Amino acid sequence: MEPMDWLEDNELLLFFRRSKTVMSCMENPQTFLRQLRDHDLLLEDRYQKVSRMQSIKKIKNGLYEILDRLERKQPQDIKVFWSCVFKETILNEYPTLRLLRNDLMNETFQSDIPPLERSETEEADKGKRKDVSEDEEEAEKQESSVKKKRKLKNRDVCDEEEEQPGPSSRVSPRKRPEKIHFSSPLKKGEKNDIWTWDLYKSQLPVTCGEKKGMLSRKRLADGEKCIAVGRQWFTPGEFERFAGKDSSKNWKMTIKCLDTPLGKLIQAGHLKAANYRAGCKKTKKALFPTDDVTIVSEEEEDKDQDSDQDSSSSTDISTAGTDEEGEREEQTDASHDSGRKVFKVTCGPLAGYLHEKRFATGTLGKSIRTETKWMTPMQFMQEAGPTYLSWKKDIECEGKALGDHIKANILMIHEVWCDCKLCKPQSKDLNDEKNDDECFICKTEEDEFVVCDKCPRSFHQKCHLPHVEDNIIGDGSQWVCTFCVYKANENLYPKELEREAALSRTISQRLLHCQYLLLCLRSADKDQIFASNPCGILERYSSVIKTPMWLNNVAGKLQKKLYQTVGEFVSDVQLIFSNCASYNQGNAGYLAMGNRLKELFDKEFNSVFKISEQTVG
Repeated sequence: MEPMDWLEDNELLLFFRRSKTVMSCMENPQTFLRQLRDHDLLLEDRYQKVSRMQSIKKIKNGLYEILDRLERKQPQDIKVFWSCVFKETILNEYPTLRLLRNDLMNETFQSDIPPLERSETEEADKGKRKDVSEDEEEAEKQESSVKKKRKLKNRDVCDEEEEQPGPSSRVSPRKRPEKIHFSSPLKKGEKNDIWTWDLYKSQLPVTCGEKKGMLSRKRLADGEKCIAVGRQWFTPGEFERFAGKDSSKNWKMTIKCLDTPLGKLIQAGHLKAANYRAGCKKTKKALFPTDDVTIVSEEEEDKDQDSDQDSSSSTDISTAGTDEEGEREEQTDASHDSGRKVFKVTCGPLAGYLHEKRFATGTLGKSIRTETKWMTPMQFMQEAGPTYLSWKKDIECEGKALGDHIKANILMIHEVWCDCKLCKPQSKDLNDEKNDDECFICKTEEDEFVVCDKCPRSFHQKCHLPHVEDNIIGDGSQWVCTFCVYKANENLYPKELEREAALSRTISQRLLHCQYLLLCLRSADKDQIFASNPCGILERYSSVIKTPMWLNNVAGKLQKKLYQTVGEFVSDVQLIFSNCASYNQGNAGYLAMGNRLKELFDKEFNSVFKISEQTVG
């Protein structure tokens, strides 16, 4: 689903208004212009005029005039504009457009323009519209008609707009309309500080000579390789050499963001840069689905020849910039110090759990788990129903919209240029995302799991009941866990009227039921309190408890088919709970754990064997 499908026209227009300056700075815009022309958003003569320009500055200003005219004269076509420039072939050629699309998908653009600026912009637009004479409006209608028929005359548009009004004109005195001019689109004193926009809070588009890339703010502050070109990362010095500007040995002046040297942004506090004389740091990066790390190799960078002014500028950061960066780092550290978080989320009638470590964006990283599958936030919203249109607004988490948690940095959207396994997954990674990252029974993470093909559960071979043998894994066929097998067959068994009748059943008749019950218990014992033999762990346990019993022991006996009846199996399970009550008489915490598991087992037993409530009572 594209953002145009759920965003309102006024939101798309607002995003266009904010983005046109950035788009006008794209290099080699010929393909971009052809796309506009082919979708009837640009007349042939305008296309030819800008395409023939040689000066980079004139091309930028000409492109800005085209976009500005599109906003003023054809606001109804803005949705068509975004649809045609967000084609994959165009996105591959212009990384800036991919960045804008990602911003639009994640709905972060509305916070980029303060309300006052929006109102001033709207008023300015109204003023511009008032200046347009009726003759110009008539000319626009004729121009639109000519465009639809594709019978375009090769004439200068400026001359067309300068035609004198006829006798029927009611405008007196007539205000001479402005010519199309190719001066700077920004007036003197008008700000073009894209580095202050939310869109660029984590990365900035940069250029050095003819080369362009994307600068990661955090990597720059940490002294790492921070400029991405495709999937390759460079230090500032390496990027300078890559662009053929290594003779200057002054990356703070040669690398620029919209013609502004990075050194000026550092000095003004908009960027924080580490001392790259020490080389590139080693960093560990957690990758999905395990805790394996990628090590960025340490390379000794050539000694900088920066002037004293540049050296001081890297440390002369304004208080506001330092405080802002420090606050962001504190929030990020706080998020990670508290461990990997799991949040309960809802969207209408649908409920699930969002896992922070799996979250990348709304469309990347299957981070929300329901009973049946893993989904991205966008997929979770769509699963809830067609009436939900914005995953940031419609998915609720702890009483707030998910977007509020993103604004508070509780959840962090990955950078557009992030190359982790969530953002740039291979086919194996996409398969891994379908199942849990930890064993459903023992709650530990390892590389080797056997995964169910019907549900999102993962298991160690020996944790599952029955055990999963190697020959089963290696045959290439689908494998279904005991939970799914039981759910598919639970209605095939006759109803048990009395508990005694259920207990007297031979284990061979109800082996699946007993395996399911024990797996439920072992999974519910999240801290594995009742999993292992307590004699070697708890003090004086053997002197208090004469017949120890634990869940793994019951699982082993069930696997080896040592039980003859269901009653024998239930007796061992109940022995665990009675031992817990006897040993923990003075420990309310562990006593409550045992009681909770006992209640779960009794409830599931009655459900599995379909024992009526009257019989239980």
